[in-house]
Amino acid sequence: MDCSMNILVTGATGQLAKSIESITNVDSCFTFVGRDDFHITDKNEVDDYFASHDIDVVINCAAYTKVDLAEDEQEQAYDVNVNAVRYLAEAAESKEAEFYHVSTDFVFDGDLSVLYNELDKTNPLSVYGKTKLEGENVALQACSRTQIIRTSWLYSLYGNNFVKTIIRLATDRDKLTIVADQIGSPTNAENLARAILNMVFSEKKHFGEVYHYSDAGECSWYEFAKEIVELSDIECEVLPIPSVEYPQRAIRPKYSVMDKSKIVRDYGAEIIDWRESLRQVIKSL
Repeated sequence: MDCSMNILVTGATGQLAKSIESITNVDSCFTFVGRDDFHITDKNEVDDYFASHDIDVVINCAAYTKVDLAEDEQEQAYDVNVNAVRYLAEAAESKEAEFYHVSTDFVFDGDLSVLYNELDKTNPLSVYGKTKLEGENVALQACSRTQIIRTSWLYSLYGNNFVKTIIRLATDRDKLTIVADQIGSPTNAENLARAILNMVFSEKKHFGEVYHYSDAGECSWYEFAKEIVELSDIECEVLPIPSVEYPQRAIRPKYSVMDKSKIVRDYGAEIIDWRESLRQVIKSL
């Protein structure tokens, strides 16, 4: 790994940053920062930090991701997903640094039944999705060396996520009912981390572009949960239900599977089947 660059990773305690940290063994390349270092929602703190550090690359893993709570905490979601992105991207531009910003499949409304590519119309249904889309636009406008990476249904060995929740619930209960009419692609955060680092260390860059990355294949939340329970060897019945029987504060896209051919073409990204990725994570839990 080329260590001639100083790489700043935000959201240090989150799944993606932890996954990046777990696969990078050259300490001097990377600095992982969280709230204890500086507040990304405070422009002065961001500017002060960048002014006093050599930074060549920023990987922004920080985000407000509480999809339902965002409907009520709109100001907080906007602050992290839009304002903080603007401050970080502007600071990166001032350093002539590269800016890699992670976004979401929730920028789409889910009305298509074919794979979403990067040129398809965005139409987020939730506050979370709207703030993430605005964050994309802000990043592209504020820093000339920006690349956006949209992902979906992220899980990992770290933090709280769907995989860990299902294992906990299935261990405690005899039966689970899971939504079966929302379709997407689960993504092992370690695979996403490798894809982003592959972009960072690539000799040829494609600034100003948006990319899609998730694991291969598609499933419903029900199918995802069923696979988690089976791979974990837990005795628990998993039953499908429609979304109307599990009302949530925020509207989710019905179908948000993304076309990954662009990131494969431009960066040679490896796309692993979601079941195989899930098997690897559960084996390590």
